[in-house]
Amino acid sequence: MNGLLRSGASGTLRLAAALRTALPALFGLPLVPLVLVLVPILLPWLPEAVRPLRALANAERRRAGALLGREIPEPYRPARGTSAARGLVLLRSPDTWRDVAWTAAHGITGLFAGVVAIGLWPAIPFSLSLPLWWWAAPEGSQSAFITIDSWPRALTMPFVQAAVYVFLLLWLVPRAVRWQARLAETLLRPTRRTSLSERVEELTETRAGALEAHGAELRRIERDLHDGTQAQLVAAALRLGLADRRFEADPDAARALFLEAREGVEEALAQLRSVVRGIYPPILSDRGLGGALRALAGGQPIPIEMDVSGADARAPAAVEAAAYFVVAEALTNVAKHSGARRASVTVRRAADRMAIVVRDDGKGGADPSRGSGLAGIRRRVAALDGAVRVHSPDGEGTTLDVDLPCGS
Repeated sequence: MNGLLRSGASGTLRLAAALRTALPALFGLPLVPLVLVLVPILLPWLPEAVRPLRALANAERRRAGALLGREIPEPYRPARGTSAARGLVLLRSPDTWRDVAWTAAHGITGLFAGVVAIGLWPAIPFSLSLPLWWWAAPEGSQSAFITIDSWPRALTMPFVQAAVYVFLLLWLVPRAVRWQARLAETLLRPTRRTSLSERVEELTETRAGALEAHGAELRRIERDLHDGTQAQLVAAALRLGLADRRFEADPDAARALFLEAREGVEEALAQLRSVVRGIYPPILSDRGLGGALRALAGGQPIPIEMDVSGADARAPAAVEAAAYFVVAEALTNVAKHSGARRASVTVRRAADRMAIVVRDDGKGGADPSRGSGLAGIRRRVAALDGAVRVHSPDGEGTTLDVDLPCGS
């Protein structure tokens, strides 16, 4: 019984809180036909006119999302062009009309539900007290849904009425809260068409980022080969040519040139291995991602707490390379910029997703818009349709949260 009472009280408070959006929605509803009548005149000012409506809808999204335990995203897409052009886009947008529909539905039902839920609490003791004073009331007085004109009715009907009120309070009010939240989610969440449009835009940006990252990687490989390996091989070829010319006349000098050429070739091979290692670290093939990350942590200047059991199962090569790059770059940033005394790396694997979390206890304040480290991580992860979140309040350290798809 205590649980039911708490549920009824909590539901009443939530329906009462919904009045903060229901009352403005109801009072603003009469303005909608007025705006429609004056559309030819108000079209350039329509973007400003819908701001209060969207602010109210966003407040309800946050309230309903908290009740449902899931976020209700905004469906609005930025409109470009002149004020009149943006106004025309808003007028044609289904999201605007869904907001208007929610205003009508929530304004009416939200006000009714909130007032009824609040009124049930005093109505119950009022009904129970009727047998004590009904006889002093004017003849034919009404008590909500009943008329008391005799003692038999006074000793029965008020209790039946109070039972109905209790039923409504304990059973209907909590369900009205959930119904109200689902109504908001139904009308205020992005439509399938909007979601598909946003997904197309996201994939377009991801593709651009992937192409940019691929181009940067090709330029890096070309630069390393041109400035390092190619130069060493050219120098070795020149030494071999000189040695061939001097071989008959000065064997000792030719031998020295041969030795220098061999050293140059060895250096070129080392640089070539370095380039290949940058494409796909060999340690990933040898030890897998888990072993590679443990080896990576062992070379850091500060203690790194590792929990990478989720990386022991093999993932696609591109995912493993991206995960290794993310952790390597994140730990490099920790060592260079954070001033942290310790850090931790956690890798979790669930179904077809891999979650990577890198935390440190440094000074925080990391800004993803500055510096190439976090930007490089974002590009590498975006190329695989993953997500990156950075939480770095000043003085509280930095948390890098990366989600990668790794379906096999």
